[in-house]
Amino acid sequence: MTDNTASDILRIAVAQLNPTVGDVAGNLAKAREARADAARQGADLVLFTELFLAGYPPEDLVLKPAFLKACERAAQDFAGDTADGGPGVIIGTPLKRKSGTHNSIIVADDGKILAERYKLDLPNYGEFDEKRVFQAGPEIQGPVNFRGVRLGIPICEDIWGDVGICETLAESGAEIVLVPNGSPYYRGKVDVRHQIVIRQVIECGLPIIYANQLGGQDELIFDGASFAIGSDKTLAFQMSQFEETVNVTTWKRNRSAAGAQSGNHSEGWVCSEGPMSKIPEKEEADYRACMLGLRDYVNKNGFKNVVLGLSGGIDSAICAALAVDALGEERLRAVMMPYRYTSKDSLKDAEDCARALGCRYDIVPIFEPVEGFLHTLTQLFEGTKEGITEENLQSRARGTILMAISNKFGSMVVTTGNKSEMSVGYATLYGDMNGGFNPIKDLYKMQVYALSRWRNTHVPPGALGPSGEVIPNNIIDKAPSAELRENQTDQDSLPPYPVLDDILECLVENEMGVDEIVARGHDRATVTRVEHLLYIAEYKRRQAAPGVKITKKNFGRDRRYPITNRFRDGG
Repeated sequence: MTDNTASDILRIAVAQLNPTVGDVAGNLAKAREARADAARQGADLVLFTELFLAGYPPEDLVLKPAFLKACERAAQDFAGDTADGGPGVIIGTPLKRKSGTHNSIIVADDGKILAERYKLDLPNYGEFDEKRVFQAGPEIQGPVNFRGVRLGIPICEDIWGDVGICETLAESGAEIVLVPNGSPYYRGKVDVRHQIVIRQVIECGLPIIYANQLGGQDELIFDGASFAIGSDKTLAFQMSQFEETVNVTTWKRNRSAAGAQSGNHSEGWVCSEGPMSKIPEKEEADYRACMLGLRDYVNKNGFKNVVLGLSGGIDSAICAALAVDALGEERLRAVMMPYRYTSKDSLKDAEDCARALGCRYDIVPIFEPVEGFLHTLTQLFEGTKEGITEENLQSRARGTILMAISNKFGSMVVTTGNKSEMSVGYATLYGDMNGGFNPIKDLYKMQVYALSRWRNTHVPPGALGPSGEVIPNNIIDKAPSAELRENQTDQDSLPPYPVLDDILECLVENEMGVDEIVARGHDRATVTRVEHLLYIAEYKRRQAAPGVKITKKNFGRDRRYPITNRFRDGG
């Protein structure tokens, strides 16, 4: 017979929210609103995410004493709120103690801070650099007694490594493990998280609740998708991805008659009620990550609207669609800047795209500024052959016009180069690379095509743009071209994009050697040329706008190669 006393039921709200780094007062207000929502839903406890009050990752902000003091004051104030008899809270905040500055959580109830816990395993790879600013907790700290239930509370990376923290917590009497996380998105990350937690459940035998942050922070996207794995290793609940939400989950303690007679009151907690949301497929997930990243970068940095050059090509078209979906048609200004090499198709395609999206569309010809530059340089360039220099003047004229619009009207310039182009330097510094943010920076060209086709048949949840074909099929079907000279196509100077993208993925994501890539069926000369282009374009990428991280290894945070670099594989 099951004992249904109050201590055998625990209602845990998971607050999957979108904080802003450095906005301590705003994050506290958001936490208070979420706690009030959870109270209305009958929650006993609200679990927030990693470093919620500071925003994650705060990076070198935690080196500022004033920032640490603001975070601690907010934590103390929030703890005081729990004197109202409502739910207790677990919330992340940096704390400076005698042992150092720690990535921490507080547990608060009945108006008091019951416990502090410090992150032990500080990640120092890829996008993470926590050892730079935090000290690891001095030791594994035991469970926290919350209203008669012993909770183990490791923090994010504490469950990703092999340090046995969950197992130690179980041995110390923990009954449920609650993990606040700041786990950034990359393609397929939800499955990776599930496998990590299942492995820990196998080792510790306890259910684990995984609460993950939501929102864009510079290049990182936090996708939410919070979940729990029960002690039986099955999915106990699954929250939505890319959506702010506060979900209350109900947990019941199973007590058999034999267990009750023997005094064993820890026979297992089971989730009896919780959401079971569907996780998006890969194209939808990537598109929504790009959309969320652009929206948060623009809004959190205080831009009222954005502007981009709409060329009639696929990259600018998908960026325009993302901007309208993220911000609304009234916040995008698209500018076509034709020159003598701009085709009639491009003029029509750009206009059709803008019309389909409903955004403002301006045409600003660049003949006069380009010819002015050429005239000015005539004497200096006398006796030289016309080529890339003159082509780049077109791109730089366009970049200057976009930046002038940005300066005059306060619009942020959205730059539109894809990962294939950025990899091999097929972009012009101070030209088409001008901009404040790039939503497709980590998408290879063929992925841009795939997402464009997907968007023409789907409207993602939360999108502000229209349904139907928003990227004209002619843009998708035609050969890509920068249109900087007569009859130019990208394939004049680059391998076909399916070939290029596969080689680049081997080089960038997988760090494969030339021999390995050739063994996949690629031409050796092509592979070595692409490798060379990848290395020599590093200086351009250092000056590129930030952009949404989609892959496991984006340029910037994840891949830090020297600009001065003479290494080439095999020579």
